[in-house]
Amino acid sequence: MPTYEYACTKCGHQFEIVQSFSDDALTKCPECKGKLRKVFGSVGIVFKGSGFYKNDSRGASTSTTPPTGTDSATPTPAPAAEATPSPTPASTSDAAPAKKDKPAAKKPAAKKD
Repeated sequence: MPTYEYACTKCGHQFEIVQSFSDDALTKCPECKGKLRKVFGSVGIVFKGSGFYKNDSRGASTSTTPPTGTDSATPTPAPAAEATPSPTPASTSDAAPAKKDKPAAKKPAAKKD
């Protein structure tokens, strides 16, 4: 059962009481019979450990943080090869080699009687 905290608006008396969810809220201070109000504090449930956050279930390759030792705010210098003019679209000599087709699967040998 949850614990609720109450404070009196007249005398300032504060106390906690264990009540069921179905119980009515208290309205009168037990000391001065003044009006009570519920005091709302911090959250009563805390998730600790791994597995409770969105990034806990992801693999290491999809991490949003940069690897240790790097700073994502500083740009990386361009390689010297980029300083040379790029080949024209008609030139294919520098293009990546075409993918080779995989060899066909071998068929099992026919049985000899």
